[in-house]
Amino acid sequence: MDSTVNTENVRSFVARIRSAVESVIIGKSETIEMVTAALLCNGHVLFEDFPGLGKTLLAKTLAASMDLGFRRIQFTPDLLPGDITGGYIYNREKSEFELRKGPVFTNILLADELNRASPKTQSALLEAMQEGQVTIEGESLKLPRPFVVLATQNPIEYEGTFPLPEAQLDRFLVKLSIGYPDERAEAEILQRRRERKTDETSVSPVTDREELLGICDLVEEVYLHEDLERYIVSIVSKTRSNTGVSVGASPRGSLSIMKLSRAVAAASGRGFVIPDDIKRTAGPALRHRLVLAPDLWMRVGAASEVIDSILSTVPVPVVSGA
Repeated sequence: MDSTVNTENVRSFVARIRSAVESVIIGKSETIEMVTAALLCNGHVLFEDFPGLGKTLLAKTLAASMDLGFRRIQFTPDLLPGDITGGYIYNREKSEFELRKGPVFTNILLADELNRASPKTQSALLEAMQEGQVTIEGESLKLPRPFVVLATQNPIEYEGTFPLPEAQLDRFLVKLSIGYPDERAEAEILQRRRERKTDETSVSPVTDREELLGICDLVEEVYLHEDLERYIVSIVSKTRSNTGVSVGASPRGSLSIMKLSRAVAAASGRGFVIPDDIKRTAGPALRHRLVLAPDLWMRVGAASEVIDSILSTVPVPVVSGA
């Protein structure tokens, strides 16, 4: 197949999604683009931000724009693993146990305030996020494709939170922050709400599940030069020797940069990755995978600073003939 046609299909697809989502989410183009790129990689997204910035609305709008199944779980301290996965319930009329699937059986799962639940409950998502399946009473059940977790967590200084273990953080492809809108965007939010005369928002589907899966297959065809592969490995390797990092990124970090940079390249209409794609995706793909040295724990944005310093020191390969 002609790679030019393929990448144009991806670019057009992403443009439609962005246009639909931006009709509701205002002034966050970069975040929307990165979330869409993660979706094209079947990757999970972790949002760490303050309440009220539109994380839930973004997840619902993204699912609606692609006509995908959407479920939301509000994580609380008393939530149990079975509340996520489901389980077997005894049916008195039939005198038998029957499976009642939990909310995890969907396409886009919003795990709201994930770090308010106990570690035992948080771990119920590990198998689903890594293997696309859940095990109930010894039986493994496949989840629908695509299956993507969009999780939100409160900053760790908030009361009643349980820090996510490294094994779970590592399963998120990217960690993002929506942030506060600027004054112009916030004024537009008020204007649209006044004109809408309701809190409810709606988005018509601009694509469907079948096209999304086809686009995901096209992203797998994006070319990555072997010199750029070594560039990714060098960046991740530097996180393991940096003095500001106690534990560096695992090979999952390298894979995340590779997958995300290919999706970003395809969304830009290119059938090949360039170094700028890697630089752009390294932060979102790595910042949640680093365990910082104790003297950096309380510094806001320390992980991003470490990654930026690494990017400034690793030589950028010159790739010709891309």
